[in-house]
Amino acid sequence: MKNKHTLLVVLMLLLVGQASAQKITSLRLTGKVNSLKEGKIYIQRYDNKLFKTIDSTLIKNGRFSFTTKVELPELYALKFNEESYPIQLFLEDTPIEVIIQSAEKGDRAVIKGSRAQAYFEKSSKEQRGLTAKQFIEADPKSIVAAYALFRNYSYNLSPDEIEEHINLLDVSLQQTQYVRILKDLIVKQRAVLPGNKALDFVSTDSEGNKVRFSEHLGKGYVFLDFWAAWCGPCRRENPNIVAAFQKYKDKGFQIFGVSLDKKKEDWLKAIKDDGLNWTQVSDLAYWDSEATALYGVRFIPSNFLIDENGVIVARNIRGEALQQKLKELYGE
Repeated sequence: MKNKHTLLVVLMLLLVGQASAQKITSLRLTGKVNSLKEGKIYIQRYDNKLFKTIDSTLIKNGRFSFTTKVELPELYALKFNEESYPIQLFLEDTPIEVIIQSAEKGDRAVIKGSRAQAYFEKSSKEQRGLTAKQFIEADPKSIVAAYALFRNYSYNLSPDEIEEHINLLDVSLQQTQYVRILKDLIVKQRAVLPGNKALDFVSTDSEGNKVRFSEHLGKGYVFLDFWAAWCGPCRRENPNIVAAFQKYKDKGFQIFGVSLDKKKEDWLKAIKDDGLNWTQVSDLAYWDSEATALYGVRFIPSNFLIDENGVIVARNIRGEALQQKLKELYGE
């Protein structure tokens, strides 16, 4: 009986080890900067759409190296300063060399030794013609497949479709940040599908006052709009939203804007320039805003149309679709 118990424990440990392709290990990353003899370079880890600095090292005679303990394989970036172009690269538990032609033009970097990076560069050129299913099935064990599902495909998939595509990934990828975030996203997006009650949150308006979203519900239709000053598609959609507001505001139509901006001055300027004369709030936290996470927002512009009972009746309607929906609701 004891031997059987020991065997079972060993098998369970093996399965746990096989369940994750990632492990904490020291980088073997070296690099050369052709345009810079001395300076400093930073390494950043990709974390839910953001690159966050985890270490730095000096550049001496145009060369640098990192031995930082990190999770591998995973997506990282190299930067020379806050304004410089990030050099994105998939790192693995292998010796990797980066040759950077220019500190100002990171897209001219050559990365050697990373199989995942080579696959990423190759697949990036081919991805436009592939569905999410085709992309994943080409190499379901690659960290790039999990990243692509998270970063490039999930925004256009329903919660059920995201779940189906997660199941196409190899078991070794199920504990990656991409799958963990997507599984959480499935739960959150299902909670805000049409027919469900809108979720409440508190944020800060342009004058620094705390605003509770639920206090704006119950008086008519409310258009909850997620946008940002830096978002080109959002700015192009704003005139359509302004037109809808002008046409239906006297009938009780309200708009509640949630900005994903980081700089208050940019946010306020965009409000003024685009004529967004309705309640606007922002945590000034980019993708880390509370409302964005609560509503499972993966791209902007995103929106939710909510009725007088606080029930979501439509989501992500833009352009002519928004005008038609409001015409249907208001009988115009």
